[in-house]
Amino acid sequence: MHRLSNLDFSVLMLDWSQAAARALPLRVTVFVEEQQVPADLEHDHWDALSVHALAVESTGRVLGTGRLLPDGHIGRMAVAREVRGRGVGSALLQALVQAGVRHGHEQLLLHAQLHAIPFYSRHGFQVDGPEFMDAGILHAPMACRFPQWSSD
Repeated sequence: MHRLSNLDFSVLMLDWSQAAARALPLRVTVFVEEQQVPADLEHDHWDALSVHALAVESTGRVLGTGRLLPDGHIGRMAVAREVRGRGVGSALLQALVQAGVRHGHEQLLLHAQLHAIPFYSRHGFQVDGPEFMDAGILHAPMACRFPQWSSD
């Protein structure tokens, strides 16, 4: 259980069959509604192959989500607008990194929206290539190489 800024939540690690009904509504809100990502790009075949982290309040409300692909990419990080900046994203990212360590990855990769680069940098990720457009949003590739993190 995490207690941050008067916010109590747990981070659950789930497969897609367990996570889909809870993660998709938040992802649609954040990516499709807020960021105008085309709906047909939001859900892909990687969901079924990924490990999903969900930040969930004791009431069952999903505060955030993210996924770890089999190749070590972290993606689909989304946090509910009303709890952004309160540690939910950090808890999700830490859980996904720890899952990557457990899966034996020597590095983890992600594609950060430019405004999120400082967030990922605070967690040990570094820009690792040129900026590019994805779904109409400018991104930068980032990497975290181990032993930056440990599985403790």
